[in-house]
Amino acid sequence: MRFEVPQFIEIEDKIFGPFTWKQFVYLMGGIGVATVSYLILPFFLFVLIGVPITGLAFLLAFYPINNRPFSIFLESVFSFYKSNRIYYWKKNKENIYRAKQQAPTQPSTTHTIPKNTGGIQSLARQLELHALQKEE
Repeated sequence: MRFEVPQFIEIEDKIFGPFTWKQFVYLMGGIGVATVSYLILPFFLFVLIGVPITGLAFLLAFYPINNRPFSIFLESVFSFYKSNRIYYWKKNKENIYRAKQQAPTQPSTTHTIPKNTGGIQSLARQLELHALQKEE
């Protein structure tokens, strides 16, 4: 038996003519606010309030940024400005790893910890060998 697999599951359905449900709601909300502000407010306040809200509605409905909806972009902008962006860093005077020099209590089998010669690779190797010795 063959089954049909949906191909375009990320594309929203067109509900009202060429508009999706989200686009329709954004446009009707923006046009509604513009109409009410035009009828109630003086023309100067309509230009200051109604026109930017209508422009925002059109951006939300039609303008993607990096192939993502404008609403996700606005959400990211608000969360960025709302979050704390001050990071403090205080350098410690002693930040070099020093291996403990202990005499082994039992004889070591095949794994030995080499002397600290410096560098990130030797530190990684020391940590690996120390973990292997603990497993045994």
